[in-house]
Amino acid sequence: MSEKKEGCPTSGGCSGGNAAMAMQDKLIESSLTKIKNKLVVMSGKGGVGKSSIAANIAAGLAKRGHKTGLLDVDLHGPSIACIMGIKVMLDVTPDNFIVPWKYGDNLKVVSMQALMPEKDTAVIWRGPAKHGVIRQFIADVEWGDLDFLVIDSPPGTGDEPLTVAQVVTGARAVIVATPQEVALADVRKSISFCATVGLKVEGLIENMGSFACPHCEKKIDLFPAGGGQFTAKKMGIPYLGSLPFDPNVVRACDQGLPVANFKADSPFVTALDEIIDKIEKNAVA
Repeated sequence: MSEKKEGCPTSGGCSGGNAAMAMQDKLIESSLTKIKNKLVVMSGKGGVGKSSIAANIAAGLAKRGHKTGLLDVDLHGPSIACIMGIKVMLDVTPDNFIVPWKYGDNLKVVSMQALMPEKDTAVIWRGPAKHGVIRQFIADVEWGDLDFLVIDSPPGTGDEPLTVAQVVTGARAVIVATPQEVALADVRKSISFCATVGLKVEGLIENMGSFACPHCEKKIDLFPAGGGQFTAKKMGIPYLGSLPFDPNVVRACDQGLPVANFKADSPFVTALDEIIDKIEKNAVA
């Protein structure tokens, strides 16, 4: 057994820790080679509907027949388990690989929430612990062959999106915003983050956009219209589209039924389909 060296955090000494890290690197590389497209869904601030959009994009891709994974790395505020209707803990194989939750035939889901016995327990971790568990979510999960992996990242430009940018090679960022200026100012920081860390931007989605009044069908803008499209053009990134505000989205996510219970001709689903069309067009075959 290797002697533990002064200041080395591993029980087997630094050489043992390096060996374990190298083995995990190989597992990460092996897992990523089986995933054709990796999308990390980001937002500059909270409350813009990022997690619901990540879930709906993943479910929409799966509905079209794509083998899809949905990974929740919003470790302190995981919402994906609730949105996807996961009410039990995920299984673990005898060799300690996590078995994702299966949503239909084409969608696999992993969320920190589904690995905790008590759903209201707070995750109180510093950066290194978060970095480590995100690496595990790639290396130690039975993702298999995927056409798309959609990663729901927490708001901002902290440890989690930085780890994803470093670990998930070839990932592309989908940035979510609402049209008001305070959200768009934070979006510009997210775009700057992507440029700094070399994360290619798939495009910007404007959420909670214009919608028709259910009584008179008059167009209503919760926020000044067009801010997302203007910001995308100004910052030189693709604009994927605007999703209308729809209370049914909230109700559906609370019930664990994204996309599937919407009528095909609803304005939200129509707009979402147009966004997914663009994502498909940009996909690696």
